[in-house]
Amino acid sequence: MIRRSVRRLRTFVAGLSLRWKIAALPAAGAALVALAIGVLIHQARSAQVAGTAREAAVAELYRVRQLYELTGRVDPRDTGAALDAADLPPALAADARGGNRNTYLDLSGPDPAVWAARPVGDHVLSVRLPLGAQRAEIRELDRNLVVWGALVVALAALGGTAVASRLSRQLRTAAATARRISDGELDARISGRPDGPPGTSGKDEVAELSAAVNTMAASLQRRIEAEQRFTADVAHELRTPLTGLQTAAELLPPGRPTELVRGRVAVLRTLTEDLLEVARLDSDTEVPDLVVRPLGTLVASATARLGCPFAGPGGPDTYVTTDVRRLERIVTHLVANARRHGADPVEVRVEGPRLVVRDHGPGFPPALLVDGPQRFRTGAAERGRGTGLGLTIAFGQARAIGAEVELFNDPDDGGAVAVVTLPRAQPQDQPPED
Repeated sequence: MIRRSVRRLRTFVAGLSLRWKIAALPAAGAALVALAIGVLIHQARSAQVAGTAREAAVAELYRVRQLYELTGRVDPRDTGAALDAADLPPALAADARGGNRNTYLDLSGPDPAVWAARPVGDHVLSVRLPLGAQRAEIRELDRNLVVWGALVVALAALGGTAVASRLSRQLRTAAATARRISDGELDARISGRPDGPPGTSGKDEVAELSAAVNTMAASLQRRIEAEQRFTADVAHELRTPLTGLQTAAELLPPGRPTELVRGRVAVLRTLTEDLLEVARLDSDTEVPDLVVRPLGTLVASATARLGCPFAGPGGPDTYVTTDVRRLERIVTHLVANARRHGADPVEVRVEGPRLVVRDHGPGFPPALLVDGPQRFRTGAAERGRGTGLGLTIAFGQARAIGAEVELFNDPDDGGAVAVVTLPRAQPQDQPPED
């Protein structure tokens, strides 16, 4: 039972956020201190009351004994004095009959009192002093200790909550900024003072973490921008010699070697154009020309040029907001990727605002499904050779027009499935034709 309770407590504490854990620490510390101080004060006051009561009982017993020796009788009206009292505690009575003088204190019973007794001849002389007022005083002291202790714990909890809230807010801001950087927002930074550089709001550990995240983000941004510039520069530099090479290839006499040269030149030219397109998408400088068009009609036109079978929506066409040229680029790259790395038949269909491209090959590799498309990586040897730019361009064009791309493998018979979801629009949103 105890082990189970401890496990439940550990599970509960582990489920708390850092904010509540930090807030609980000063509250728990204050509670322990208040408890320790309260116990010490209670014990000290109880010992003081007990000592005073015993001294008072002994003094009263001495006075009663003197009166008894002078008068030969005991007056119990004021002091509760008696000879051989019936309610005398047995332990005290036995001690007195043994020839000793002693006291007995009881603060916990229904009628708190202190007794003092001593032998007088063959009798036991005793006095009894009530301690109801003293016990009420101790209980009042305990109540005050509890109230003030609770107040101290509450103040400590409030102070801890304030500190923990500030720390939690800073950590959540750092985590949110890190997620924004991970999502591609490379200029995201953790803000500091309004008049200072990012991440300089203090000199504590959180400020150091913020500065480290900002430094990491700035370094990452510089490296990625340098790689993007390098890609764009390489593509631009290759265009001129490739144009001359293509012109020279056209002048070669007909024959198998000429066909091989022209084929390799065409591949290089396509790769160069893809690199330029990737560079433009990375720069985020192009503005899409968004219009409202029926998705099925646009996809049917694109697949007809590609010579790919197309299954229409099977009902009223869905209007979407898109850039016609960019949507055609998405369809082209998805179909080309399915043909290059998958297996026939390659299916293209429209389901509402969703464009679905499916092949019957080995499917997307796990690394591609987890990390997304990576340029110059196809993810698996069984998917064939390639540059890995097709899916990269499709994702970039989709992002430019506000669409979302999902990649998964068909759970029934395998095969790679790419789904592009476009923003839905109403036909009346379509601008009039010129």
